[in-house]
Amino acid sequence: MELKEVPGSVQGMVEELSSRFNYNYKEVAIILAAGHGKRIKSHTSKMLHEIWGVPTVERVYNACRKALNGLNILLVVGIKAKDVMQVIGKRESTLFAFQEQQNGTGHALQVALEKIVPEKYEGTVYVLPGDMGLIDAETIAMFRDEFRHSESDMMVLTGIYSGDPKLNSYGRIVRVKETDADGNHSGDDCGKVIEIIEHKDILHLDENKPYELFYNNRKYCYSKEELIKNNEFNSGVYAFDYKKLIGLVSKLSSNNVQKEIYITDLIDLFNKSGYSVNAVSPKQQYVLMGFNNKSVLREMEAVARENAYEKLKDVIEIADPEDFFIDESVIEDILEMDSKGIPLDIKIGKGVYIGKGVKLNYNLTLKKNAFVNCNVTFGKNVTIWENVHMSCFPHQTFIVGDNVEVLWGDIIKGNIIIGDNSVIESSVNMTGSDENPLVIGKNVLIKGTSYIFGSIIEDEIFIEHSVLIRKKVERLYKKDGSLQKVRFYLPMPEGADTIEDL
Repeated sequence: MELKEVPGSVQGMVEELSSRFNYNYKEVAIILAAGHGKRIKSHTSKMLHEIWGVPTVERVYNACRKALNGLNILLVVGIKAKDVMQVIGKRESTLFAFQEQQNGTGHALQVALEKIVPEKYEGTVYVLPGDMGLIDAETIAMFRDEFRHSESDMMVLTGIYSGDPKLNSYGRIVRVKETDADGNHSGDDCGKVIEIIEHKDILHLDENKPYELFYNNRKYCYSKEELIKNNEFNSGVYAFDYKKLIGLVSKLSSNNVQKEIYITDLIDLFNKSGYSVNAVSPKQQYVLMGFNNKSVLREMEAVARENAYEKLKDVIEIADPEDFFIDESVIEDILEMDSKGIPLDIKIGKGVYIGKGVKLNYNLTLKKNAFVNCNVTFGKNVTIWENVHMSCFPHQTFIVGDNVEVLWGDIIKGNIIIGDNSVIESSVNMTGSDENPLVIGKNVLIKGTSYIFGSIIEDEIFIEHSVLIRKKVERLYKKDGSLQKVRFYLPMPEGADTIEDL
């Protein structure tokens, strides 16, 4: 059963979340995010499946925003449009276009371009698939520079297939050869892109008959074997001169077996108009990966994890390169700390999760399966033991002082301050809310099976096997000069009259 959106309600959200198109900017990135991805076998849009903690369409958006200054971004949404738009939200120079019927990539491009007033815009258009979640700012910036320097009218970002050519099912990039069919040198035409031929079409070619193409009124011949061994393929990323694109995009048709409109047909239209079409390939091929199923998505997640490990392996200690998560913003913070030249002495155990907003510090140890997420800020010389959970909501603050130790399996959540030199032993759960933050002083020891909510604990307090709900615990000295311990404090029970001995 195909999932559909109600057009009226979607259009309202498109208008609500779309910003104004800034015609002073000379670059626009169009991200194709209308497809659901049936082969991913999920009720969640393919565009919202996460790679290293971030939805793939948002990763593409972030890479574009980081790579290109003065940029409008247009996202084409379709199936699960509301979900995709909610993830991106309302942002500056960001617009949405609703493709009600998914009639191919060329149709998606046509829908997006309707958002631009032709008389007002003159610049470059980039087109990227929304599922290309490993593409990075460096690759997009390189593509932009190559497009500018080559003075092309259209450019394709291509991949290089490294496996068995017979297993390469991608469409091949066919370029102008050095010599034409008559043996004459192709001159400046050499290397220009003539067309993209699909793998299935190559297989239907005659073994003994050359495949003929014409470029600038000259014939070029390609054997079937030559085309099969051609390892350059189309990635689905394009750059266009807007004025030339807008004059040709309406000529795209669905005159094919699939009855869909394809961007790739623009190559032929550009060539027939005498425009220049070129192609370039990135240094790292993995940035071009897209996914249609769960297994490839897992491969992309593994690549992202490997990239994270490569950045950090000589900066901090990571116990298991294949079992950890550190949010990319935290990775950037770690590298910034390392640039100061002071050894970090940060140790990350197997299965540790460090989410967005976490601030690490020197001589921090997070042991096996520790989970830390959101605005948790660590002091120096902190040790978090196995299976500890520490988190808060985005608007809350969780501060851990210097020399703090949190032992096995504790669950600590919310608006919390833990003072310097405090120890939270195992079997302790603690919570701080917006109305009732939890403040734990310095040199505090909490142990035993204890739960503390929204309380204020003064310095040097000892708490054992207690339940404290919205309490203030003050230091009280006994006659012998020692501090009074808090042990076995429990609130009055409720529902005791419902309980009886068996």
